[in-house]
Amino acid sequence: MRRFLKKKSKQSWASDVLPRHIAIIMDGNGRWAGSRGLPRSAGHAAGAETFRRVATYCKEIGIEYLTVYAFSTENWKRPPDEVATIMELLGKYMREALEKMERDRVKMCFFGDQTILSPDLQELIAETEEMSRRYDGVQVNICINYGGRDEILRAVSHYAADVAEGRLPCGGLPDEELFSKYMYSSGIPDPDLIIRPSGEMRLSNFLLWQSAYSELYFTDVLWPDFTERELDNAIFAYQSRNRRYGGIV
Repeated sequence: MRRFLKKKSKQSWASDVLPRHIAIIMDGNGRWAGSRGLPRSAGHAAGAETFRRVATYCKEIGIEYLTVYAFSTENWKRPPDEVATIMELLGKYMREALEKMERDRVKMCFFGDQTILSPDLQELIAETEEMSRRYDGVQVNICINYGGRDEILRAVSHYAADVAEGRLPCGGLPDEELFSKYMYSSGIPDPDLIIRPSGEMRLSNFLLWQSAYSELYFTDVLWPDFTERELDNAIFAYQSRNRRYGGIV
């Protein structure tokens, strides 16, 4: 018999069929700020606080993996001051996380090409991932300078290099299991549930390989207004679906 949890949000869902891995496209920060007559930087700051709150809630209810889309390979097209704000907020969050990791026991990993990030941010990422290796528990994956197509091309390049250098046999193509090992998400289960706030209904180059059988949930709520109750609604919708993976069960 399923056990149901009643959270402070007043939303009930079955605790024994929670998604192991939730991924979120954190969208709507700029529109949230614009609707309030605020600079876009204020929207990104509010969105960072929402991320902190949602990550904490995921840990509390027993989600094993949370992956968030923080900055895409296409986001470099945005105004330089907005890009600088996002990078500054990310660095601020990581510094605070480093101070609290011993207490919170939250692992943090990063997906994306780090080579064009600032040296300071690269150092923070390396320090955070090194410390994360000491802990078990919820894992938060932050996608920064990440694109799904870029990730697939990177995986193909690394696989081809291994074949050319004799580390893998020549001839044929890798199966899905082998190819998945070349992705940033190697060793992590594919997301069960992908959430996109803000009313947009597309993946926007997010986890294209990993999302083959993910359940998708869209809401008009802008990311800074996304609450624990909104996450509950997404989980409840996920639990109402019949995941067949191409079968007929």
